[in-house]
Amino acid sequence: MNVPEILPIADAALAARLQQRIDRKTKPLGALGRLEALALQLGLVQRTEAPVLTAPQLVVFAADHGLARRGVSAYPQDVTWQMVENMLAGGAAVSVFARQAGLPVTLVDAGVAHDFAPREGLLLRKIAAGTADASQGPAMTAAQCEAALAAGAEVVRSLPGNVLLLGEMGIGNTSSAALLLARLAGVPLEAAVGRGTGLDAAGVVRKRALLAQVLERHAALRAPADLLAALGGFEIAMLAGAMLQAAHERRVIVVDGFIVAAAALAARALRPAVRDYCVFSHRGAEAGHAALLRTLQAQPLLDLEMRLGEGSAAALAWPLVQAAAGMLNEMASFESAGVSDREGR
Repeated sequence: MNVPEILPIADAALAARLQQRIDRKTKPLGALGRLEALALQLGLVQRTEAPVLTAPQLVVFAADHGLARRGVSAYPQDVTWQMVENMLAGGAAVSVFARQAGLPVTLVDAGVAHDFAPREGLLLRKIAAGTADASQGPAMTAAQCEAALAAGAEVVRSLPGNVLLLGEMGIGNTSSAALLLARLAGVPLEAAVGRGTGLDAAGVVRKRALLAQVLERHAALRAPADLLAALGGFEIAMLAGAMLQAAHERRVIVVDGFIVAAAALAARALRPAVRDYCVFSHRGAEAGHAALLRTLQAQPLLDLEMRLGEGSAAALAWPLVQAAAGMLNEMASFESAGVSDREGR
């Protein structure tokens, strides 16, 4: 599997210069909280004291899952392709939030069980019409998983800019995300499995029991790529490939919710340094999301009790990423503004 090299962003000398710039802004030390840490991260990603965010791209990968036919979702599988059409028509939540933020949206058919007519804003990269049922065998073959990773990387190479915001659509994909969380991070299914699209309590119990069977079937697997193929979805594998390529190109990666974070977990298992490039947009209400963020040692920017996916939270968090860069580049220092510093500094 051709996984690109990714360099860690750690640079003690640059970090010290960036911190000095942040500390000399006209504010008390640390007064802008996590925006200051975000500004530092942006500078380290771009290897500069003055990071500039250019041509941000919001990309939504969509695919169907064989497990969806086993009752793991409150919605039928057709909702995947119908929501892709809704996004293309500009009617989804992510469409609204992206318009507000001035973000272009690209939809990628990674493996939807539907044939879309070609049109602007849609990339057809279908590996197959949905994955296989992971309770009966691997969701993807090794070749399919490798093709999905490569397709995600190719999508990123085709897009301009130095910021990638990532979303997803796929009925049943909270199951894949929970399975990856369980195997790649050792989180018990009781903590990893949630309501997804809105299952009732009995539905969650059935979902958890089915996913336990899936884990038992694939218990012998150890390699991250094998686990991604057995448990993941085409959109999750493409998301992982997109992240790996984006980090290789030193792009900032804005991670949406539970499913995209699970893709980040898979990408980190393949190349640990990819985590350095990720900005986590929010902590969602899906059961496993908080545990996944803890595993990734991530501090999300927002906590709005959302669990929609689509890239919706990534779009909402984008102005905060812009604000962090703006603070670093445009906010006056004590010296430039002629403002008196606190005594003793």
